[in-house]
Amino acid sequence: MLHASRSLAAEPGEKEPGGGTILLMAVAAGLFVASIYYNQPMLGMLARDFGVGAEGVAGVAVATQGGYALGLLFLSCLGDCFERRRLIFLTAVALALALGFAAAATSVAMLVVASFCVGALATVAQQVVPMAAQLAPGHMRGRVLGVVMAGLLTGILLARTVSGLVTQYADWRAMFALAGAACLAMGLLLAWRLPRVAPAASISYARTLRSLAQLYRRHRALRRAGLVQGLLFGSFVAFWATVSLFLERPPFSQGSAVAGLLGLLGAAGVLAAPVAGRLADGGGGRKGRVVVAGAASVAVAFALMTAFQASWTALLGGVLLLDVGLQCAMLSNQTRVYALDDTARSRLNTVFMTVMFTGGALGSAVGAAAFVRFGWTGVCLLGMACAATALAIELRSETGARDGQGGGTGR
Repeated sequence: MLHASRSLAAEPGEKEPGGGTILLMAVAAGLFVASIYYNQPMLGMLARDFGVGAEGVAGVAVATQGGYALGLLFLSCLGDCFERRRLIFLTAVALALALGFAAAATSVAMLVVASFCVGALATVAQQVVPMAAQLAPGHMRGRVLGVVMAGLLTGILLARTVSGLVTQYADWRAMFALAGAACLAMGLLLAWRLPRVAPAASISYARTLRSLAQLYRRHRALRRAGLVQGLLFGSFVAFWATVSLFLERPPFSQGSAVAGLLGLLGAAGVLAAPVAGRLADGGGGRKGRVVVAGAASVAVAFALMTAFQASWTALLGGVLLLDVGLQCAMLSNQTRVYALDDTARSRLNTVFMTVMFTGGALGSAVGAAAFVRFGWTGVCLLGMACAATALAIELRSETGARDGQGGGTGR
């Protein structure tokens, strides 16, 4: 990886980034995205400190997710019209200030506003990912993305654990303050280490926003990748939104701490990311096969958890298959999407991630409703149906491509 990374493209006169720079980008992506998960373990303490009920602090988490969704749409596309290194630095500094604002909050309303800003600015992680794709030569783009996505997934995995420990042994303000300091330091380090990457296209911000819909209409492969990943991510979120409620009931009768420990199996997804990235570096057919394998893995995970609902082995195996399958499919779909237009990678990433997170939001809502009405069986059947639909879409597309009915470019 270190040797191959020396061939990554930078602007003339700039030092080409090596493996250390790619590793730094992976750490940065994880650190930035972790910002949207810090408040989840501390909601109970926030309710006590501000003297409100659980409903009173629910808006903190909702505002963070809402800010992230809007940031994906309106901010993550900026890399196509501004120089990337400076854009990442300025956004990282703004994120650090928003986290400091959260640490100084004196009311729930103030914290909600700060949380919205944190969510929107945490999309700087989605500036780092397409920059890595732009720096990487085409034949190893999947591997580079695999490393950066492994870092991003590690940030998601560890954010709740770190926040829970800091909040328990210090307080929630210390967590936000430490996170802000870390983001500021990372922004400075990235400004020093990253090469200068000018925008690949000359386009205004207004035209950038208008072009999002045009890109969605123009590229069939983008629509397919977003739909497939949205279905898989929706099943993933439906699982994690309800598993703690499931574990509280017999035969497991466990608290939320055990549900949190299940998340450590997400390390399998992190380990699978570089492997999936290397597999995705093959031709279009290989990318499609990796997506098919990922969707099939998710479907099998839910089938296993449906058939053996009282088994710890089935539950742990299901979590493992779910995480690995999701990450394999996502990396292959991202590699496929980034190859569609070298001048629009940030905008392509914006469309892809927006569709994916829309699927996640729907999965969370429908999954909760399915659990209330049909119990754990309903959640598992929902997840299986989403994965099976994604699998069918991908298989149909691959069959059409082999028969000459689909385009090799997917445009």
